[in-house]
Amino acid sequence: MTTIDWAELTHAYGSAEDIPGLFARLGGAEDDAVWGELWATLCHQGSVYDASWAALPVLADIARGRAPGEPFQAVVLAGAIIVGGEDRRPRHAREIGELLDVTRDMLAVPGHTGPVFVNLVQSALAFEGVGVWSEALEGVNSEEFQLECPECEAGLYVAFGGYGTFVSAEDYVGGQTPQARGELTPAAPERLAGLGARLYGEAVAAGQPEVARALTYVFGEGRCPSCDTVFSVAQEVEEQWI
Repeated sequence: MTTIDWAELTHAYGSAEDIPGLFARLGGAEDDAVWGELWATLCHQGSVYDASWAALPVLADIARGRAPGEPFQAVVLAGAIIVGGEDRRPRHAREIGELLDVTRDMLAVPGHTGPVFVNLVQSALAFEGVGVWSEALEGVNSEEFQLECPECEAGLYVAFGGYGTFVSAEDYVGGQTPQARGELTPAAPERLAGLGARLYGEAVAAGQPEVARALTYVFGEGRCPSCDTVFSVAQEVEEQWI
C-alpha cells in the first residue's frame, strides 16, 4: 500500500485517499462495517475503478493471511472486481493466481452454507476467466433467473426454489391471480457436459445437495407459458446476461 498514491486514484465516490485507512481498520469489531464501505467504494453496484484494481494486492494479502481481515470477504470482493475489467487481468496475474489458489483451498473445506459455497465458486470462475457464470451463478442463491423467451420475447421467471420449479410469465410472488406456468425440466446429472457437469460434480463432492439440485434446473430446459417454446435455461442465461 505504501507504493500506491491513493490520492491520485478514484473509486465510486471520488478520491481513493481513504482506502488505506479502511484497510487499516480491518481485524477488529467493526469489520462488517468496513467491508461494507470497501464494497460500496470499490465495487459499487458492479462498477469498478482504478482504485479497485490497485486494491487487489491488498486483498490477496488478506486472503493469504498476510494482512488483517476476513479471507472470504477478500476473495469474494476481488472476484467481483476481476469481472469488471477483463482487459486488466494480465497486469494482475500474480494476485489473481494467489486468489484462485486460496479460493480452491476454501472450497476444499467442508461445511460451507450453500450461499457461501456458491459465492466461492463464483470467485473461482472469475479468477479463471470463465465470464458470464462468475456473475450469473448468483441466480442459484436467489433461486431464479429472469429471462426473455427466445421466441416470443415474453419476460419470464425461471424459478427453482421454495415456490416450486416452473417458468412463469408473471411475478409469481406478488401476483394477485394465478399465473400460467410452463414446465421446468431438470437435466439428468449423467447427461450434463462441460461447465454444467463440472459445477454439478463439485457441488456433490462438497456435500452441497441443494446446490447440485438447483444446477440441474439451471442446466435444464424450460417451456414458455406464453408460446410453448422449449429452451435451454443455461443457453439463454449466457446469451441474455448483461
